[in-house]
Amino acid sequence: MTAETTGTTPAYDEHADWYNDFMSAGTAGAYIERVHATIVELLGAGEGMCLDVCCGTGAHAPALGGLGWTPVGVDLSGGQLRHAVRKLPVAQADATALPFGDGSVPAAACVLAHTDVPGYAAVLREVARVLRPGGRFVHLGVHPCFIGAFADWSDRPRVLLDERYADRSRSFEAWNPAGVRARVGAWHLPLAELLNATTAAGLRLVRTAEAGPGGVPDLFGFLAVKD
Repeated sequence: MTAETTGTTPAYDEHADWYNDFMSAGTAGAYIERVHATIVELLGAGEGMCLDVCCGTGAHAPALGGLGWTPVGVDLSGGQLRHAVRKLPVAQADATALPFGDGSVPAAACVLAHTDVPGYAAVLREVARVLRPGGRFVHLGVHPCFIGAFADWSDRPRVLLDERYADRSRSFEAWNPAGVRARVGAWHLPLAELLNATTAAGLRLVRTAEAGPGGVPDLFGFLAVKD
């Protein structure tokens, strides 16, 4: 899905067909609806290209296109892009080396992907580089405070957290053994580091959003602009 690889193969390649089915299945429907509603809330209507960074199978292209933007996807995983190409134009590339010129993109979004990257700060710097002045960037991902190897959701609505919140290493541990993270792993990025990396990249935070069932948010996102 991103720059993360296993050997020379992007981590999602061997799971691409499963992931495409998973993101399209009825079991993920309510979650994806919540994801897309939050994208709409943060990004807003617009025209021109919206770069879908780490686009995966293109599951979020309808939300971007529904706002008037023209989504264009970038991902390292050829397996994922086999599915994405049916939904939007795509380019196979590393998210830390986007194949676009400086200041050439009016909008960008990175959705449910930051934990797939060992160094998300580098992705944020690339997004800032390719955005036009005044360009919008939406980040939306799992909530850094409540989702990760340190969080056990098996007794919902109660969520049990432990001291591993500060652990930034890759982990395959997940309360749901049938989920995405148990298959491809995740790098945890604490909330403060995420926000500090965004402003350090030259992006100005405009607003934030949280969403989730039962009172505990499982999604965290923000809108930032390049001044």
